[in-house]
Amino acid sequence: MAKTSPETAAGERPQAYFQASTRQNVCAVTDTPEDHLDAIGENSLQWLLKAVASLQAIRVAVVHPCDETSLSAALDARQAGLIDPVLIAPRLRLQAVAAEHSLDLSGIRIEDVAHSHAAAARAVELAAKGEVEALMKGSLHTDELMAAVVCHGSPLRTKRRVSHCFLLQTSHYPRPFIVTDAAINLAPDLIQKADIIRNAIELAQVIGVAEPKVAILAAVETVNPAMPATLDAAALCKMAERGQITGGLLDGPLAFDNAISIAAAHTKGIVSPVAGQADILVVPDLESGNMLAKQLIYLGDAGSAGIVLGAKIPIVLTSRADTRASRIASCAIALMLAHHYRMTPP
Repeated sequence: MAKTSPETAAGERPQAYFQASTRQNVCAVTDTPEDHLDAIGENSLQWLLKAVASLQAIRVAVVHPCDETSLSAALDARQAGLIDPVLIAPRLRLQAVAAEHSLDLSGIRIEDVAHSHAAAARAVELAAKGEVEALMKGSLHTDELMAAVVCHGSPLRTKRRVSHCFLLQTSHYPRPFIVTDAAINLAPDLIQKADIIRNAIELAQVIGVAEPKVAILAAVETVNPAMPATLDAAALCKMAERGQITGGLLDGPLAFDNAISIAAAHTKGIVSPVAGQADILVVPDLESGNMLAKQLIYLGDAGSAGIVLGAKIPIVLTSRADTRASRIASCAIALMLAHHYRMTPP
């Protein structure tokens, strides 16, 4: 597979484009959310495509793309110059889907397997051999794919817990931001949350945020022994102080309003370099994170992309409800990460 130059792999162009597409939060403490409606003027993550314009496409194992949505997503990403897909699925079923929806599979490598479980196993095998640099979920269930990635003895496991990051952008907030974990870890404990934060910091740095501001969310901004999320938040901040979590600036517990609104933080007397300016929102559990992310997407008109980190390669998790733009943006992030991992393996 083609290699990139050290300058590109280090992420200089992505960082430049990220900085050009965002602005610093310079709102006065009297600002309200309504004041931010025109802060960006665009909810999409199209700047990601500019960020990866100089990067060569990566070979990606597309796992069981046996419906129109997932197969089209792989072909769209190929057309956009982001991926060279390897389609892993029962050949006859795949060809039937392509024929039914007039999708052209010419020139695309197909790995013929018996079923979705075999597709996941074969994708992991190809990744372990270095034949692909990322995985992309097709029409199989997330649990089935991730079980093959993280099972005992899997060649894709690292010392770090795998976790999912939503990259979101809405005109209601002056910069793109990450919500994690809203798709993989159901009820993470303290140690797992530390890895979730480490993964999110890595993603933020790859897209150009040198020292991301990490808000650890809870229902309140004070430590309350009756609310475990607040205890975890305090402990995570202390871990960062002791160098156990590096690369980001942590604060918590913070309620959601305090994390994204300087005015709300000021009203509550919170003095923090993170409050109102968060680049990363760490949720207490999957249910709260999933609801938060989907509320932002459906009610806040946020553009979204999703990626799994913590394995040796990035994993694109797509949903049947994702837009085409979301799928393309997710592949762009995978491309960034894959080039980054060539220089700095996870």
